[in-house]
Amino acid sequence: MASILDEYEDSQNSRRGAQQQSRLSTTNIGLTHSGFVNVRLEEEKPIFNKQRIDFTPPEKINHLAVCHNQLCMSLGKDALQRIDLGKPDQLNQIELGRKDDSKVHKLFLDPTGSHLLISLSTSECLYLNRNTQKVRSLSRWRGHLIESVGWNKLLGNDTSTGPILVGTSYGIIFEAEISATEGSLFNTNPDQYFRQVHSLEEDGRPAPVCCLEVERGLENKCFIIATTRKRLYQFVGKVADGSEQQGFSAIFSQNQDLLPSFQEFPANMGHSEIAFYTSKLRTSPKSFAWMMGNGVLYGQLDYVRLDSLLSDVQVWEYTPDIDLGTNKPISIVLTQFHFLLLLCDRVKAICTLNGQVVFEDVFPEKFGTLKKMIKDPVGGLVWIYTERAVFRYHIQRESRDVWQMYMSMNKFDLAKEYCRERPECMDKVLAREAEHCFQNKRYLESAKCYALTQNYFEEIALKFIEAKQEEALKEFLLKKLNNLKPSERTQITLLVTWLAELYLNRLGQLESDGNSVIFRETRDEFRQFLSDSRHKECLFNNRSTIYDLLASHGNMEDMVYFSVVMQDYERVISHHCQHDDYMAALDVLSKHCDQKLFYKFSPVLMQHIPRKVVDAWIQMGKRLDPKKLIPALMNYSQMGSTQQISETVRYMEFCVHELTVTEEAIHNYLLSLYAKYKPGSLLCYLEQAGTRASEIHYDLKYALRLCAEHGYRKACVLVYRIMELYEEAVDLALQVDVDLAKSCADLPEDDEELRKKLWLKIARHVVQEEKDVKKAMNCLSSCNLLKIEDILPFFPDFVTIDHFKEAICSSLEEYNQHIDELKQEMEEATESAKRIREDIQEMRNKYGVVDSQEKCAACDFPLLNRPFYLFLCGHMFHYDCLFQEVTPHLTVYKQSRLEELQRKLAATTQSSKSRHRPKAKEEGDASSLGKGNAGPSREHIKSDIDDIIASECVYCGELIIKSIDKPFIDPQKFEEEKSSWL
Repeated sequence: MASILDEYEDSQNSRRGAQQQSRLSTTNIGLTHSGFVNVRLEEEKPIFNKQRIDFTPPEKINHLAVCHNQLCMSLGKDALQRIDLGKPDQLNQIELGRKDDSKVHKLFLDPTGSHLLISLSTSECLYLNRNTQKVRSLSRWRGHLIESVGWNKLLGNDTSTGPILVGTSYGIIFEAEISATEGSLFNTNPDQYFRQVHSLEEDGRPAPVCCLEVERGLENKCFIIATTRKRLYQFVGKVADGSEQQGFSAIFSQNQDLLPSFQEFPANMGHSEIAFYTSKLRTSPKSFAWMMGNGVLYGQLDYVRLDSLLSDVQVWEYTPDIDLGTNKPISIVLTQFHFLLLLCDRVKAICTLNGQVVFEDVFPEKFGTLKKMIKDPVGGLVWIYTERAVFRYHIQRESRDVWQMYMSMNKFDLAKEYCRERPECMDKVLAREAEHCFQNKRYLESAKCYALTQNYFEEIALKFIEAKQEEALKEFLLKKLNNLKPSERTQITLLVTWLAELYLNRLGQLESDGNSVIFRETRDEFRQFLSDSRHKECLFNNRSTIYDLLASHGNMEDMVYFSVVMQDYERVISHHCQHDDYMAALDVLSKHCDQKLFYKFSPVLMQHIPRKVVDAWIQMGKRLDPKKLIPALMNYSQMGSTQQISETVRYMEFCVHELTVTEEAIHNYLLSLYAKYKPGSLLCYLEQAGTRASEIHYDLKYALRLCAEHGYRKACVLVYRIMELYEEAVDLALQVDVDLAKSCADLPEDDEELRKKLWLKIARHVVQEEKDVKKAMNCLSSCNLLKIEDILPFFPDFVTIDHFKEAICSSLEEYNQHIDELKQEMEEATESAKRIREDIQEMRNKYGVVDSQEKCAACDFPLLNRPFYLFLCGHMFHYDCLFQEVTPHLTVYKQSRLEELQRKLAATTQSSKSRHRPKAKEEGDASSLGKGNAGPSREHIKSDIDDIIASECVYCGELIIKSIDKPFIDPQKFEEEKSSWL
């Protein structure tokens, strides 16, 4: 037999899906225009997709139960077929072994798919475990026609059901437990116990228990729902910790004294059925749907409420085509947003949100009458069967159109929840919510929603303008601005400018109304907007426009704030200066330390708060260029008050002494200030500046002219001395003080003639101007260059010799002493010349003895084979060996000189050979002789070579000592030498 699940038939699903889609699209709700274009590349699949199982039952299907991927079918009279949907090819058929006329009344399969209860029409009940092939009879259950079972989801497992509830056709509720394990020797029945706990009635008579559901809530609460044909009962009670195994008797006993809570409806269609929806496995149901005579009661389950488990209940009344007499509903299944009703020939899906029939599927007559519909809570599939066929429905993306329903119900939060991943739907929901809020005059909320939509910007803005809702318009613009991308610069500029205008209008209105609290809040909000980093670039690029707006509204405080945010401190300082708030301007300057602003605003600030400005300059230190501050200083030093001048001097002194500024302009300016206003500090400054021209940073000529204009002679003398104009210095010093002139006269130490000349000037001044002979004599003692005969011409003729007697005597004594010194030097020179002549004579007669066995100290070959040198130290070298040893140690100049001498020596040798040829012509001889006479002699050249290479022993002299730091191998030839050793 082919697989029961692998092949399906379409059953005109495509056509029905297209009809459903067309029907949903016709319920279009009028919305404002959206910027989204809904383009679908392929046809969307229907929510409820029916598939027929490719399975032909050998007998008629009586009943079917499915849970946890386990499917059980009752076939014919005595057969039961089980299918594990995970292994659909492995069918398991079991015979019930009944010989009587009993039929299967109902099948009940627990949530684990392990325990199957088979209710027979003869008021008997059979049990089959998933792991066994043996059907066992439940003897304690005999005599009761089982209509419903309430499974224990908490304690049920593969081997035991735990305490469960069983409802019968006579309205009795029993508590029982079934175990699949073999019992003891005396108890082989699987049913552990079976006891009555409650009974239900309708109209004073017992009524069949159609459905039972057991659920657990918070704080050990237990909820039991039981239904009859017209009533829905609720039993609520607490279960003590550890007493779960004791069953549900305690819950019914708690409600024994009180009438149980129930809801009753008048109509009776002979049976009822309740369905539950659970979002996740092993969690409590969230909603319910009860199919009864008057329609379908559906709602939510609230486990917190004390009075009732049911909440938000509604009744969906049957449509006219559902006749309780001939075409009453058979089964109901509940999904997240729909409940499905099974009729005899079709399935209807009704949306729980709006009660509309959204799907209807008619089954062909060839399959027979539809018998029942079951939902697998684990797999989520819905199963429907007839006597000859089995179908199942796949539920796909059930929530895809829910947003429209929530939107039509004005439940916008839920609508947005179900279209998060569909931007075109989200846009429609936001547009509808915005329109709804606008119509209800909730303008701020409307603006926030409109800002998130793709609706036309102009249309929405005009809407708020016409309604005169500036606050809502502002909120809309803010939200829209925050949603823009940085690349959308034009839109950002438009919104930022518009918002600034709205804020300023609002601030002006609040200020005129005198509402200070709201005014401060709005101002804080506006300033926060101006300082928002997301708009900083736009505000900076359009700051002139914002300034114009602020100025047009006369909002100076916010203009200053905006200038600070934009770091436009120039405008801030200008504002403070215009309002004569110079301290505030200086505070801004000092805080931000912008050099350009200091240069620009210092002239104005120096005029009003000079001391504070200079303090700020000093605090800035080297960050300011003093030269650029001179214009401001010079302006107010010429026309300003004493305080401004003193502060100017203070800053210039700081620059010179603390910052050690060396620029000539600074020193010249300070010099001019000293000359004009502080002459007492002028000379001190000149002395501290230095006495050499290289140390001076001011202009000497400017300083000289400045001091001369103001008549500061001592300062002029000092400048002359620095300029090394000693004659002018002495001349000017003699007009002030002779001692000052004397100090100037001794300055040219290296020029004795000039010194003598200067001292003669002093002596002449003393003699001729002061007529003081004693001072003139003191000049002789102060300068050793002057003699009595040098100053005698300056004295008048009437001066007696008594004044010069001591000077003349001392002068004569010095002459005699000098003559004696010359005589002694002549005698020493004569004696030295005599000794030199003796040494020369001795050297001429000195000789050395060389043995025939002596060898060259360099090459170790016999010495007498070639010309050689003998040194006093005893070392002997061949001529050529000495030449090679000495040459590397010579300087470049001496090496080139040695090469030149060798060339000359070779040339003289060639000339001498040509003169001694036997056949030489007369003319050639004459020319050779002429050349020999013209050039240096051979002996002279050899002597020059000897002076270079044989001036000292190469091993004992200075050459070898100087070469001590040189490497043995030339670095340039090291690699070559290294490779030669390998």
